[in-house]
Amino acid sequence: MRLCTPASPCLAAAAALLAAASLAAASPAAARTPSAPASGLAAPAPLPSCTAAEDHTFPLTTRLHGGPAAYRAGGGYGTWYLDLTNTTDRTCEDIHPVVVLVDERRALGPAQPRLEFYDGARPHPVRLERTDADELVGVLADDAAGFPGFAVGPGRTLTVKIRLAFTSDAVPNEVTANAAVVQRRGGDGEWVGQSDDYRFRVDAGPAAPAASPSAGGLPFADELAGTGERRAYTLLACAAVLVAAGGTAVALARRRR
Repeated sequence: MRLCTPASPCLAAAAALLAAASLAAASPAAARTPSAPASGLAAPAPLPSCTAAEDHTFPLTTRLHGGPAAYRAGGGYGTWYLDLTNTTDRTCEDIHPVVVLVDERRALGPAQPRLEFYDGARPHPVRLERTDADELVGVLADDAAGFPGFAVGPGRTLTVKIRLAFTSDAVPNEVTANAAVVQRRGGDGEWVGQSDDYRFRVDAGPAAPAASPSAGGLPFADELAGTGERRAYTLLACAAVLVAAGGTAVALARRRR
């Protein structure tokens, strides 16, 4: 794998993760080398590089935006977006962003964030893995579903929808998300973009609701718990009137038979 710039170690680890994933997901035909062709057929050539060999800048300008400032543990999904802008005159194909989550307390487990990305209207789950530096990384790839990676035309911008939620056992925390963008090229990969940071917090989930106090089975039990003594007497008096009125109505009905 060729990296364009020596950026943070966690992004280098993320890019390496995609290279490992591409090797594991490669079909037998793609894994063959030219020195060992099958039935006289040469191995398929890798996709053309998104960047020229002499170019040491990222060909894809990458930006994260639109995400909420806070997520609640055990709450719903928050949606954010990843813009990929191709600054070259070549199409960039088989593009796989790699999301990196770094939490301040280093307490976030790989199963606690629920991360998904969209290819059109279809959501794809993202599996997160922990690095040696306690960062979580996940490749926007779904080989089981046949996702080929994103393609960004020359001078075009592609916006990828991402959504994130946290399980109820996630502790309050401060988290930073960013993305390394990698072009998969056969069994190798090329680092072609790096995003800005998206910072947010994880808040504690809602407390379990307290049991309602018992009030002798009266239908006003929940209301009585939140009222003063005077209000309670009023409600009980109303209940007594209704019961009495009901009894009178029944008695009158019997007399009319």
